[in-house]
Amino acid sequence: MPGFGDIVQKAFYLGVGLASYAGEKAGGKLAELRSQVQKLADEMVAKGEMNTEEARRFVEDMMRQAQKNQTSGETSEKTAPSEPRRIEILEVEEDTAVKEPPQEKVTDLRQQVQELQEQLKKLKRDQ
Repeated sequence: MPGFGDIVQKAFYLGVGLASYAGEKAGGKLAELRSQVQKLADEMVAKGEMNTEEARRFVEDMMRQAQKNQTSGETSEKTAPSEPRRIEILEVEEDTAVKEPPQEKVTDLRQQVQELQEQLKKLKRDQ
């Protein structure tokens, strides 16, 4: 019959194995991502959209961002909430009717439309 120490040891080895496997998978994904980003950068250099120095910085920045997102993604997965996030409505606006603009604005807009119509008629006559 296995003792408590054997169970702890097996749990430890299981954890190490899972961490190693996850690291290998992540490394493979990062290598694949680096290849795709490098290919994109090479295409942009070939088209003249960036020079080789800019392409090198672009690849480095993208890889840094991917690694940062990977580490932040791991921590967010471990601390996933056990229930859905609650949404609280703080303010309800009951008056949904469209408010009329002030009369002076309406008058101004009508006058502008009338002036534009007159200019259009003048342009049509001049042609």
